[in-house]
Amino acid sequence: MASAVIVAAGMGRRMGAGMNKAYLLLCGKTILENTVSVFENCKKINEIIVVTDDTEKCRDLLKDFKKVTAVVLGGKTRQDSVKNGVKACTGEFVAIHDGARALICEKDIERVICEAETHGAAALGVKCKDTLKIADENGFITKTADRNFIYQIQTPQVFKRTEIAKAHENASGEFTDDCAVLEREGKKIKIVEGSYENIKITTPEDLIIAEKILEKRNIK
Repeated sequence: MASAVIVAAGMGRRMGAGMNKAYLLLCGKTILENTVSVFENCKKINEIIVVTDDTEKCRDLLKDFKKVTAVVLGGKTRQDSVKNGVKACTGEFVAIHDGARALICEKDIERVICEAETHGAAALGVKCKDTLKIADENGFITKTADRNFIYQIQTPQVFKRTEIAKAHENASGEFTDDCAVLEREGKKIKIVEGSYENIKITTPEDLIIAEKILEKRNIK
């Protein structure tokens, strides 16, 4: 069993909505409700902690979710927000997830938690489809990366609670994800093959794509 930390703080400026994108509607419910509902129904999750910039609004929105045990205030950076969320957890393992990844599936949450229980830490990821080039400071190609070993890392990312809490306390500077925080500690993290549908809703175009994916799932 694991705790889930749903990170849903910040304005999401690339969406251009003038508000926290977690509260935008996606197929009749907010993005955040769509995300939390998947973790609510996941048997491997025993509690959900939501990190937000408006705790009162968030608590009211999520009041009917039984597994939501805490709504905590985010920090100045994503890393600060995660730290606040992890502090509110009680589980041996913690699954850290972007609130904007509303298309995550229960089976993928369960798979990555199981791998973390075996290996100590795990994260969802998908192999890169495109050819990647490494460039120098002047923008000239210096190398072609072998895409067989290149992954786009997603969330949830699952860790032992005590290890990720300690890693965040020791970390300085900004990190793009929680795997990077633990990598700094020299820990190995298992990549679990995820789904290309598990997109992070960042721009208005992403919202349209997400609606189409959910509509397709509902038809099935």
